[in-house]
Amino acid sequence: MTDSKYFTTTKKGEIFELKAELNSDKKEKKKEAVKKVIASMTVGKDVSALFPDVVNCMQTDNLELKKLVYLYLMNYAKSQPDMAIMAVNTFVKDCEDPNPLIRALAVRTMGCIRVDKITEYLCEPLRKCLKDEDPYVRKTAAVCVAKLHDINAQLVEDQGFLDTLKDLISDSNPMVVANAVAALSEIAESHPSSNLLDLNPQSINKLLTALNECTEWGQIFILDCLANYMPKDDREAQSICERVTPRLSHANSAVVLSAVKVLMKFMEMLSKDLDYYGTLLKKLAPPLVTLLSAEPELQYVALRNINLIVQKRPEILKHEMKVFFVKYNDPIYVKLEKLDIMIRLASQANIAQVLAELKEYATEVDVDFVRKAVRAIGRCAIKVEQSAERCVSTLLDLIQTKVNYVVQEAIVVIKDIFRKYPNKYESVIATLCENLDSLDEPEARAAMIWIVGEYAERIDNADELLESFLEGFHDESTQVQLQLLTAIVKLFLKKPTETQELVQQVLSLATQDSDNPDLRDRGYIYWRLLSTDPVAAKEVVLAEKPLISEETDLIEPTLLDELICHIGTLASVYHKPPGAFVEGGRGVVHKSLPPRTGSSESAESPDAAPAGVPAADQPSVIPTQGDLLGDLLNLDLGPPVSGPPVATSSVQMGAVDLLGGGLDSLMGDESEGLRSDVGGSPAMGGGSGGFAPAPGTAVPSNTGAPLGSGLGDLFDLTGGVGTLSGSYVAPKTVWLPAMKAKGLEISGTFSRQVGSISMDLVLTNKALQVMSDFAIQFNRNSFGLAPAAPLQVHAPLAPNQSVEISLPLNTVGSVMKMDPLNNLQVAVKNNIDVFYFSTLYPLHILFVEDGKMERQMFLATWKDIPNENETQFQIKDCSLNADSVSSKLQGSNIFTIAKRNVEGQDMLYQSLKLTNGIWVLAELRIQPSNPSFTLSLKCRAPEVSQYVYQAYETILKN
Repeated sequence: MTDSKYFTTTKKGEIFELKAELNSDKKEKKKEAVKKVIASMTVGKDVSALFPDVVNCMQTDNLELKKLVYLYLMNYAKSQPDMAIMAVNTFVKDCEDPNPLIRALAVRTMGCIRVDKITEYLCEPLRKCLKDEDPYVRKTAAVCVAKLHDINAQLVEDQGFLDTLKDLISDSNPMVVANAVAALSEIAESHPSSNLLDLNPQSINKLLTALNECTEWGQIFILDCLANYMPKDDREAQSICERVTPRLSHANSAVVLSAVKVLMKFMEMLSKDLDYYGTLLKKLAPPLVTLLSAEPELQYVALRNINLIVQKRPEILKHEMKVFFVKYNDPIYVKLEKLDIMIRLASQANIAQVLAELKEYATEVDVDFVRKAVRAIGRCAIKVEQSAERCVSTLLDLIQTKVNYVVQEAIVVIKDIFRKYPNKYESVIATLCENLDSLDEPEARAAMIWIVGEYAERIDNADELLESFLEGFHDESTQVQLQLLTAIVKLFLKKPTETQELVQQVLSLATQDSDNPDLRDRGYIYWRLLSTDPVAAKEVVLAEKPLISEETDLIEPTLLDELICHIGTLASVYHKPPGAFVEGGRGVVHKSLPPRTGSSESAESPDAAPAGVPAADQPSVIPTQGDLLGDLLNLDLGPPVSGPPVATSSVQMGAVDLLGGGLDSLMGDESEGLRSDVGGSPAMGGGSGGFAPAPGTAVPSNTGAPLGSGLGDLFDLTGGVGTLSGSYVAPKTVWLPAMKAKGLEISGTFSRQVGSISMDLVLTNKALQVMSDFAIQFNRNSFGLAPAAPLQVHAPLAPNQSVEISLPLNTVGSVMKMDPLNNLQVAVKNNIDVFYFSTLYPLHILFVEDGKMERQMFLATWKDIPNENETQFQIKDCSLNADSVSSKLQGSNIFTIAKRNVEGQDMLYQSLKLTNGIWVLAELRIQPSNPSFTLSLKCRAPEVSQYVYQAYETILKN
């Protein structure tokens, strides 16, 4: 008889009977009683009163009975922690049992008892089992470490279990290796900052060796771990790919997808010219095709993953179009997904096949599928120009069928075809107009109205057609109302005499009778445009429209790269990053593809500055750089570069000493010295400069901020926007446009006030949903700029609301030389997504207040810096005199050491110091009649000079 009998009794007073049976001397009776207890527990009865009696049954050699008792223990240990301690001795004893199955069972159960009091008693048995001679026990113990870490992380670290786990990666048994990797990955996931899986070529080699002999689960753990590894060069990437490729022919679909993930990731590092790259592309297609012969649910998961792969590398499946043709018995979710991939793979070579297939689908019975098929025909027309003619005639054939929903979808896609190929297929408008009365869906009505308005001059009765829509204006959806308003204004601008009444009617309906703010605003704008400047109205409303792009529903490239790293997981099915749907304390690590080798993508970046716009004024949205995401989220594995950037190149300006022989006389006559020292008396103080002085030169005594001109600066508001030190602050510019950040617009500028740097931001919500949970992070940069505090947005940001924030910055972040030097890459996160942009900061925010060098020191340093480090620049169109220049620059911490007049021209000698200790010395020549100044800069890191010159120009011209 089966065990189902234990679930059928519902006697009263049962607990008492069970208690007696559990204490029986007969083994069989005991076993029966425990089975009854487990059955009661399974159906939800409370049998915790029997805890001591069941625990007594642990002392047995019968494996089946032991398993049942352990099952009971796991369930009730939490509610009876004091009783559970009674079982500890048995665990300790079982961990030394001669039977490895019992040892493993004891370890497994120990890991499942989530009671803090017990955990420390379990450390010793666990330590023994991790070093057990039987691999089955070792592999069970490895997983137990991860469970224990979840209960008490500190204990696991103190007991040294993590190091033992790392040693298990070198175990001789592949299953032990796989479980050790799984346990370490699990622990690393909850502690993203800890570098537990310290992968190197040697450990990778061990994992690849174990890969061939593991079970399916083991292979998946190892492959997922490999996907997180970053090979040091393309040769290592190729060798890993070669050893992973055999997994593609595995029978288990999860193993296949995990292998595809590893290969897709490492292909980024292979050059496209390699023969191996082509071979790999060919090998990737068959396993993906094979996945499509599984049951529908598996097919769906495979198709969602293939959708991502095709967007990243369409060449893998370009010859496999036929496998994505829909079968009559496919469920609807598989059909729609296949359709999507067919369009992505459509090309000139296979378009005839695809169109014939799509036309067939448009006559199916499933309405959703038919709609999507008709829309797909339109997308093919837009994607493959050569097929547009055939697509349009196919759509016209479908319109002739007079099936309502087919006609409506066809009209919507024909509107898009008109947008893509203007003045080509307008001959079909007459056919479309015949179906006007049958349209009842807002999208189709809006599309038809757009067509009538856009081509009003070609349609004789355009005014009548639009008037027919006007009759039920208030019953239409907003989309149709807005489209109708615009179409009638277009019609009026094309045929003003005949449609004056019509336009007045629609404007009054939109502005006076409507309570929709969007509609009212648009109505008022048109009304004012038409009444004040009809010519401008014509230019605005009838402007040339940009052609629509081919693929409008592609996933944004940075997100696509992240999803490729999650192939074979839920993220790849939802097409969302894990952070969007995983809740709880687990740290969700953002993953990104490795940087492409030898790619010249930056040259073709669509975000390149338009001609004639200076780079500094062009806020650029960062293109998808593979390593950037990792850096911004602190995944950089290299040691931080310390100290200032090392000089790599210098501009040779000829060995002309711009100071003439006059430097020595700087130190001459005292009266001139007093007159020239703009800052009043030199401020006192100690400290040392930021560069190593030459032999025999004195180290400058630190010169704190000049005191003399403080009051003058307070009132000199020309230098900046009323900041205390008078440092110039540039007006805010848009750094991240809303269209690139799902509705979040960020504009800002940088400022320095009384020694502290800040980033002044305006965050504007142009989306329709509330934004919250803001955070900001900087990539490593040339001067170590980093936020000194979190981004504080105190209340959620409602739609159409802005908030101004001043984010304090410091210069103690990680340093990495950027190109250009003042480039700053920023990541901003909110509840919607993570967004990236880069901006250029003005160098003068890094000029420190103690940048005034003593005159003796200035002379010695100028002579000590080699002549080839001297660079000369022209500052044009500047009409200030020497004193104004001097006080203006002092507001931004550029200090005048001395001033001389040589042959009618003023010479200012100046010094400044950057936050990283680099000193820059300057000579500025000013001729009273000439608006061009000559600036000579000397510095031990000459690559800074160009940016210091830009700072001079910015400060003096604003």
